[in-house]
Amino acid sequence: MLGITSMAAAASSSLLLLFLFANAALPLLALNQDGLHLLDAKRALTAVPGNALADWNPRDATPCNWTGIACNAAAVTDVSLPGLNLAGPFPAALCRLPRLRSLDLSGNYIGPDLLAIARCRALQRLDLSINSFVGPLPDALADDLPDLVYLNLQSNNFSGAIPDSFARFPRLQSLSLVYNLLGGVVPPFLGAVSTLRELNLSYNPFSAGPLPPQLGDLSDLRVLWLAECNLVGAIPASLGRLASLTDLDLSTNALTGPIPPEVVTGLSSAVQIELYNNSLTGPIPTGFGRLLNLRGVDLAMNRLDGAIPEDLFRAPKLETVHLYANLLTGPVPESVAEAPSLVELRLFANRLNGTLPAGLGRAAPLVCLDVSNNAIEGEIPPGICDRGELEELLMLSNALSGRIPGALGRCRSLRRVRLSGNRLAGDVPDAVWGLPHMSLLELNDNRLTGGISPAIAGAANLTKLVLSNNRLTGPIPSEIGSVSKLYELSADGNSLSGPLPGSLGGLAEMGRLVLRNNSLSGQLLRGIRSWKKLSELNLADNGFTGSIPPELGDLPVLNYLDLSGNELTGEVPTQLENLKLNELNVSDNRLRGPLPPQYATEAYRSSFLGNPELCGEIAGLCGSNGQSRLRGRTRSSARFAWTMMFVLAAVILVGGVAWFYWRYRSFVGSRNSKLERAGEQRSKWTLTSFHKLSLSEYEILDCLDDEDNVIGSGASGKVYKAVLSNGEAVAVKQLWASKEEADDSFDAEVRTLGKIRHKNIVKLWCCCTHASNKLLVYEYMPNGSLGDALHSSSKAKAGLLDWPTRYKIAVDAAEGLSYLHHDCVPAIVHRDVKSNNILLDADMGARVADFGVAKVVEPKSMSVIAGSCGYIAPEYAYTLRVNEKSDTYSFGVVLLELVTGKPPVDPEFGEKDLVKWVCSTMEQKGVDHVLDSRLDIGEFREEIVRVLNIGLVCASSLPINRPAMRRVVKMLQEVRAPSRDANLLSTPCYYYEDAASDQLSTSV
Repeated sequence: MLGITSMAAAASSSLLLLFLFANAALPLLALNQDGLHLLDAKRALTAVPGNALADWNPRDATPCNWTGIACNAAAVTDVSLPGLNLAGPFPAALCRLPRLRSLDLSGNYIGPDLLAIARCRALQRLDLSINSFVGPLPDALADDLPDLVYLNLQSNNFSGAIPDSFARFPRLQSLSLVYNLLGGVVPPFLGAVSTLRELNLSYNPFSAGPLPPQLGDLSDLRVLWLAECNLVGAIPASLGRLASLTDLDLSTNALTGPIPPEVVTGLSSAVQIELYNNSLTGPIPTGFGRLLNLRGVDLAMNRLDGAIPEDLFRAPKLETVHLYANLLTGPVPESVAEAPSLVELRLFANRLNGTLPAGLGRAAPLVCLDVSNNAIEGEIPPGICDRGELEELLMLSNALSGRIPGALGRCRSLRRVRLSGNRLAGDVPDAVWGLPHMSLLELNDNRLTGGISPAIAGAANLTKLVLSNNRLTGPIPSEIGSVSKLYELSADGNSLSGPLPGSLGGLAEMGRLVLRNNSLSGQLLRGIRSWKKLSELNLADNGFTGSIPPELGDLPVLNYLDLSGNELTGEVPTQLENLKLNELNVSDNRLRGPLPPQYATEAYRSSFLGNPELCGEIAGLCGSNGQSRLRGRTRSSARFAWTMMFVLAAVILVGGVAWFYWRYRSFVGSRNSKLERAGEQRSKWTLTSFHKLSLSEYEILDCLDDEDNVIGSGASGKVYKAVLSNGEAVAVKQLWASKEEADDSFDAEVRTLGKIRHKNIVKLWCCCTHASNKLLVYEYMPNGSLGDALHSSSKAKAGLLDWPTRYKIAVDAAEGLSYLHHDCVPAIVHRDVKSNNILLDADMGARVADFGVAKVVEPKSMSVIAGSCGYIAPEYAYTLRVNEKSDTYSFGVVLLELVTGKPPVDPEFGEKDLVKWVCSTMEQKGVDHVLDSRLDIGEFREEIVRVLNIGLVCASSLPINRPAMRRVVKMLQEVRAPSRDANLLSTPCYYYEDAASDQLSTSV
């Protein structure tokens, strides 16, 4: 009986254990097979950010509610995981999902090859754009994926020719291979894929070849984009058979010959036609007016000649017309005044003549009109802004006459007005001076009269006012002080009179003040210390009196000073020795007395001529009468001076002894008190180390007591040099922002640099914290920043930067950024790449530094713009979207700095930045005019040009055109051993669309 009981108990225990085991296993066994395949795919990725796929829960019955997953009857049909920073090889387990129809892994770091995709045989849509795939396109893709309708592989690194097998896709409707490294020619066999509706091969380095006429057989084609595909020869007339085509882009190639009339008349569904930046010749064909859906035509930057067809503007929906930089002649057609939808008309840099249609602007909602650099005569159409939407009116360098229309004063939408280089006369309407949104008013080189109106007080956004070489009279109104954003005021060559208004001295943004050759009088302004950005001051050839203000010597960036041809008196202030002047001219005044020692040299002779009583060691500078008077005054005061010297010496001796005794007693007492307080405070500091380094917080804090240790400062803090007890030097950054800002910057740098280990990224040794005080301790870079070395006036620093050194710096910095973008998980965007944040070690090796605004890449916009002026990518300024391409743009600007030696923004560039200045100067004068004159170019010229062009590619205005930093590193390495495919000697500049206004300035 006992045995039976024992057996029953044992059986019960076994059943209980089996029940518990089954219940424990149930959650794992509940997930269906598709879910298990997805978990396998997740494990295959080498890096998945923390919360990217956090809801992929193995305890769920199905994966149908997981991030990026869509199902039909519990079977997975769609996987969509774009922009999640997933990294690793292509997850082959996804191809075990039997009903997978759509796969989107775009915007990640998946690669390197695509062979595993062959098993996803049920796929209809595949998007692997913006990833890290390399090598040739899979040859069997068309055979392995017979149901494929949509294929997007753009923005990878696929190379080699497009396989012949791509002609065998049976159902493919959309093919995008844009921005890869594809070679061969644009294949004619794609004309056999009869189902195609979209074909985009743009921005690939194909071999030079013709545009295949077979593409005209694609009767269902809606979109044909072949921009920058190295196409040569004529546009085939067969394209005119594409009656369904809405978008045609053949821009930026080397196409020649005329535009076939068939291409215009046959594209009956066309919405956008872009043929710009080729070498097309002949007249513009007629027939555009019959295209009922046409919205945009861009034929700019070709060699088209003849008249603009009258019917072009009769297309009922036409919005934008770009015909600039051609050889067009004749007048602007009258039909342009009747175009009901015209928003943008750019006709600059042609040979147009005649008058503008009187009704231009009355019917069309014009936003931009640019007819600059032509030979257009007559008056500005009075109703040019009748629709009230005009923002840009650009008519410079024509032969326009008459008055500026009074109606422009009611055009409150205007932002940029450039009417220089014409024959305009009469007064400027009062209301035009005070337009509230206008940032640029350029009226120079006309025949305008009257004065600057006090209404200018309303121009709250005006940054540049250019009035030079007119016939303006009267005073500069005091209301000019209300234009708080004004950077440039150029009104030289007029007849302005009266004193300078005191309000002018309060314009903190003023960078350029040119009032030469007027009839201004009175004394020069005092109290001008707010002019912290003033780089050029030219008041020559007026009637100014009084002395030169010593405050001029306190202006930190002033490098051009011309006060010649006035009635100035007194001595030359010694404070002017504080300035680093490229140009100094105070000649032809009534200055007297000795010159400051810095200027009393032969090099400055021409700066002081025409001042008879001004004396220095320059032979012949002083007139003989001036020297006699000076010697007479010296003799008469000599005895008095000696007597006063003896009395003064006695007073100083007695006072000095008393002061020294008092200071000694005070020092002893305060030193003891200070040491006590310091010991109490230092005990509260916390040191966190990230590397092995023998130091204490006391050594670090000691360096902060001496301002002589300051080696730099920036937006986020002041940097000190600290020499440790072991003789090693470190750099200490003390954050000085508000508490919230300091915490954000401190946390960003600690999170970023604390875990990074790379030879080209500055090392963060440790950090120290106490309450709201934050200190970051870095390795010390003895040669400072690249920006300081490039742009410092010190010849010693500039001498360190020969071309081999600059090239090494470029490669080092590129490798550091490449590490952040491609090897950190998740990827890191620096967001403030600039020459001042690239530090140089003892061997002139480069390290990327300052991660105060760095961010982990996330698929969202930032709330504020980070970065520095001249380095910020164009799209970042208006979208605030953070990605690696923003850093690539900034690095491109740094490369241009290395080649040109110029800063990213400079008054020399006018409205341009460095990128546009380089392109426009190369276009007008050639590449040699942008290379740094301090470089010994010699045998390095070819290398320098290659790096220049890499910089321009990186600084492309379109993010899709910018290479990944990993690719940039390779391109830079190939500068010294270029591959056969590397074409880095051809200039990648394309005309900027506002080039007319900027004398054909250019943009990538």
